[in-house]
Amino acid sequence: MLNQGIGSWPARRARKTPDRTALVHRDTEITYRALHERVLRLSHALRALGVAGGDRVAHLGPNHPAFLETLFAAGVLGAVFVPLNTRLAAPELAYNLSDSGSTVLVHGAEQGATAAVAAADSGVRHRVTLGAAGDGALGYEDLLAGSSTEPLDEAVAPDAPCVIMYTSGTTGRPKGAVLSHANITWNSVNVLVDTDLTGDEVTLVVAPLFHTAGLNMTCLPTLLKGGRVVLLEAFDAGAVLEVVERRRVTYMFGVPTMYDAMAVHPRWETADLSSLRSVSCGGAPVPARTIDRYLARGLAFSQGYGLTEASPGVLFLDREQTSAKAGSAGVPHFFTDTRGTLADGSAAEPGQRGEILVQGPNVMSGYWGRPEDTAAAFSDDGWLRTGDVARTDEDGYAYIVDRVKDMFVSGGENVYPAEVEDALLSHPAVRECAVVGVPDDVWGEVGHAVVVLAAGGRADGPKILAHLEGRLAKYKIPKTVAFAEDLPRTASGKIIKPAVREAHRAAST
Repeated sequence: MLNQGIGSWPARRARKTPDRTALVHRDTEITYRALHERVLRLSHALRALGVAGGDRVAHLGPNHPAFLETLFAAGVLGAVFVPLNTRLAAPELAYNLSDSGSTVLVHGAEQGATAAVAAADSGVRHRVTLGAAGDGALGYEDLLAGSSTEPLDEAVAPDAPCVIMYTSGTTGRPKGAVLSHANITWNSVNVLVDTDLTGDEVTLVVAPLFHTAGLNMTCLPTLLKGGRVVLLEAFDAGAVLEVVERRRVTYMFGVPTMYDAMAVHPRWETADLSSLRSVSCGGAPVPARTIDRYLARGLAFSQGYGLTEASPGVLFLDREQTSAKAGSAGVPHFFTDTRGTLADGSAAEPGQRGEILVQGPNVMSGYWGRPEDTAAAFSDDGWLRTGDVARTDEDGYAYIVDRVKDMFVSGGENVYPAEVEDALLSHPAVRECAVVGVPDDVWGEVGHAVVVLAAGGRADGPKILAHLEGRLAKYKIPKTVAFAEDLPRTASGKIIKPAVREAHRAAST
C-alpha cells in the first residue's frame, strides 16, 4: 500500500480478520469488513466535499463509531483529524476550528446547535450531522449511502500529520499538539508490547475519545491488534460494571475518579469482574486508597503516566509490579526514554525530584502554528519538557510528585500538592480533595485544602488537619480547609487547579 498511515488500518485489518467484530456501540456490532467499507464510503464523501491531503477535518461528539470512521477516513485522504472536546462552549470550539483551519465538521445530533454557531464563526465550509440533515448540515448516513466503495490508496508518509489534539487549556489558550501517523503507531506498539494485548481482547472505552488516553492508549492499540472495542458514550459507574460483566471486558482504562466511583457503587461487591485481565489508570496521580481497593478485589491495577504531546504514553507500571511498586507510574514504555533534570539543568539522581523529559518516536513534532511554543516545549538537545516532577527509586521506577506549576514554596521548602492530597485521601471522610498554594505574609505561601466529603462523611477542618500530623512534615500540612460539593474537572477527569485556586482564594485568607 502507498498509505503508510493509520488511515490504512481498516483495509489492512479487513484483509486479515474481516469477520471479527471491531466495534460495539449500544446494540450495534461492526465487523472489520464493515468498518473498512464505511471508512471508504466516508473517504469518497469527504473528497467530494473538497477534502484533500493536508486539509483538516474536525469531529465533535461523544464516543461513537463515527468518531473512528472520520479519523480513518481523514487518514485515507492524507487529511488531518481534529477531535473536539464536547464540554467546550461554542466560542472555545470556534477558536479550535479557526486555529486548526478545519474545513469540515462532523458532529453528533445533540451537538448540532453548538456546532452550527462554532462553525459559522470559524470558516468551516461543511457540517455533517449524525442526526437528520437540515439547517445547513448534511446527513452523515446519507453521505455514506450515496458514496462509492472503490479502493483508495493515497500516498501518506509515516511522518505526515495525522491528528491535531488540543491540550486541556487549563491556562491560557489551548495549543494543538500535532501527532504524526508514526507517533500514534509507535505509541500503539508501546502499548501492545507493555500490556500484552491479544487478538481476542475486549476493550471498554469509556474515557472520551477526543482525549489522547481514551483514543491512543486503549482504542487504537486494540484495533491494531484485531480486538473488539466496546464504546460507551459517557461514564456511569453502574453502567460500566454492567457492561464489563455482560460483554466480558478484558481491558479498560480510566482516571482515578472513575475507579473510585465504581468501588463505592452498590454493585461493586457482586459484579462479575472475572473477565478483566488488565485494569489501567492514568490522567492523575493515583491515590494509595484506590490501588488497595482494586487489589483487594483481586484485580491487577496498573498505572501509567503520559501527556498529549507524547501520544500520550511515557511511563507504565506492569501489573506484575502493582504491589511491589505501589504508587509508582512505572518505567518508560519500551520504545520511549525519559530522564529527570533539576532546576539548574543537571541530572536528577535517584530520590531527587526533577522534571521529566521525554524522547522517543511517540513524541509530537510540535504545536500547530506555534513555533515559539514548540521551541519552548523542548530542551536544547531535543527532549520534550513535560512540566511534571518525579523522583525515581534505585530500580528506575518513577513516582510522579506533581506539576511544576502546581508546586509552591512555603518557608523556603518545596511543597508538592499531590503528596498532600494523597495523605488527605487516607482520611475515611474525604472523597476528593485538591491542595493549592495561597499567599501568606509569614511563609510566602501556604497550603489550602479544598475537600469534598464522602457520603455520610463527618469531619471539620481541624480534624482533617489533625489527621495529617505525623503523616507529613509540618510545612506540608495546609493551614486552611474549605469544603465543596464537587471539584472542577476537565472532560478527562483532571482537576482544574487554576479554577480551584481562583474559587477558593478568598476563603483561604
